[in-house]
Amino acid sequence: MNPTSPLLTDLYQLTMLAAYFDRGMNETAVFEYFVRELPVRRGFLVAAGLDQALDFLENLRFGEEDLRWLRDCGRFRAEFVNALERLRFTGEVWAPREGTVMFANEPILQVVAPLQEAQLVETRLINILHFQTMIASKAVRCVLASPEKPLIDFGLRRAHGSEAGLMAARAAYLAGFAGTSAVLAQPAFGIPVFGTMAHSFVQAHADEEEAFVGFARSHPGNVVLLIDTYDTEEGARAAVRAARRLAAEGIDVRAVRIDSGDLAEAARRVRRILDDAGLTGVEIFASGNLDEDRLARLTAGGAPIDGFGVGTRLDTSADAPYLESAYKLVEYAGRPVFKNSEGKAVYPGRKQVWRRVSEGRFAGDTIAGFDESPDGRPLLSRVMAGGRRTGPRWTVDDGRRWVREQLDQLPETVRGLDPPYRYDVEISPGLKELAAELGAAAG
Repeated sequence: MNPTSPLLTDLYQLTMLAAYFDRGMNETAVFEYFVRELPVRRGFLVAAGLDQALDFLENLRFGEEDLRWLRDCGRFRAEFVNALERLRFTGEVWAPREGTVMFANEPILQVVAPLQEAQLVETRLINILHFQTMIASKAVRCVLASPEKPLIDFGLRRAHGSEAGLMAARAAYLAGFAGTSAVLAQPAFGIPVFGTMAHSFVQAHADEEEAFVGFARSHPGNVVLLIDTYDTEEGARAAVRAARRLAAEGIDVRAVRIDSGDLAEAARRVRRILDDAGLTGVEIFASGNLDEDRLARLTAGGAPIDGFGVGTRLDTSADAPYLESAYKLVEYAGRPVFKNSEGKAVYPGRKQVWRRVSEGRFAGDTIAGFDESPDGRPLLSRVMAGGRRTGPRWTVDDGRRWVREQLDQLPETVRGLDPPYRYDVEISPGLKELAAELGAAAG
């Protein structure tokens, strides 16, 4: 079965779709994807995954294998399944630029389309946007914790599935990482890929120095030696001996890597060994259960480490492994609608987010009705019409540059690793009045 199949959804999307079909309900609907509340240790989010979301919508269709399964499963009438063969996404999408800093309850994606199309795409859109936004929002904290050091995503092997690992590499690069170990990220997205050696390569050799020399001769343009397979300091000395032999062959050792133990103390001892041997230009790269907190401590403590590999805790967003996000109907057939469930109330009507900027810094947002015009600049623009993109495709490098601009404008009150965070997000008077008029608890 094709992993991009529209059957990769929740059953209730199809059962609702069949009921809408039977009732002839297919007027224009507006759905909004947003995060209800930020995790405890997140002052902001980085919106990510938009490019993949638009790809999904542009290519939405039921293939022959999908239709055959639907006909054979016994749940749906033939007339409905036949209609699905012709279904395509024909609607509009409004969104901020990928990489935009967003806050709780602000629409990250707005779908305006016939009801059946807009409903069907819910599960996959949440799946795409939730994961990349979650990882980008984790990765940017690592970037802020160690802003002068290159960070490499090392998390593919611990990610929750192959797609997750690839999309985590994309989200991390968008957020400011220098690259990834995931090879497919380069042909897929143009992301730089990095890699050294595993402990097994050293173990497979009878002598650590010989392992280093052999590896360097195979990859003379990028020699990074993993020195903590046995004893880190002895590994550093073996690297020095290897570097001297390799220099005679015109091969330079670029860096050594430490992957275990007290990274700060190990790096200090290794730096001393390298410097005493005259290898002052050889850098130290560190990895091993790193996250933004350890990066901040290592950076603040002045550890002589030139770059970091961040893996498991990034690709699983270990401290906040999900976002309380939702994709909700806010308007149907020109009528604003709302959800009034306790703790999950949603303001009615189509919305726009307006951002105020003062002295080069974000000064607050207003969530307003779509036709309102409070102070600031609107964040959502139309990126799809008639089921097709309305402008040039945004690359991950475009998003990466935009994230960098966003971080430069981010107030200090939300940049830190720990709460309390302070950023003003207002609900417009018009939206409050509409909610009160309709009896919505959100108002």
